[in-house]
Amino acid sequence: MNNQNFDGRIKNLVSTLQSQCFHRGIGALKQLSCVFRRMDIDYSKKICFEELAQGVKTYNLNFSNKDLHDLFTALDRDRNGQIDFKEFMDLLTPPLNELRVRVINEAFDKLDVNGDGAIQLDDLKIVYATNARKHPNYLSGQWTEDETLQHFLDGLDTPGSPDGKVTRQEFMNYYAEVSATVDDDCYFDMTMRALYGLPAFKAKQ
Repeated sequence: MNNQNFDGRIKNLVSTLQSQCFHRGIGALKQLSCVFRRMDIDYSKKICFEELAQGVKTYNLNFSNKDLHDLFTALDRDRNGQIDFKEFMDLLTPPLNELRVRVINEAFDKLDVNGDGAIQLDDLKIVYATNARKHPNYLSGQWTEDETLQHFLDGLDTPGSPDGKVTRQEFMNYYAEVSATVDDDCYFDMTMRALYGLPAFKAKQ
């Protein structure tokens, strides 16, 4: 197989893996990330082929052994029998265009009230409490305001190992997955602005 065909095949495999993840809904890539993270017993932040195969199997993704071997071989650039975990997950995360990155950053900056680079519960109490009070579980009395805000925060945080704060990168990663389910840029921008109460975007004249 020549390099051109091989590269095309790998792109197809990555696309298929993305599709299978997104079919499970928003947050699927974060959950897959947790599967691999739990297998990284030595905290090397590297994945060997056996870990890749076991992770895909654990997450019930439909990939043949040959497909996994081809994918792993392409990503193991230095041929040391391991692939970089972060690079692998970045490869699966759909790219964001400039318009979407801008509105996601605007939303993060609004939520990060004290500007320390992370969204925490105290930030949300200031800028997101009104939204929390509209949640059905708050309205029914099942959750307090703090519990409602914590639920929202946990949804953005890394599943399996939440630390009570959401960094800009975690926020961006979450909305990269949301973005993959929305085809229209204007609709994505409008939805983000409505959700977080951001001013309408004005294009430069």
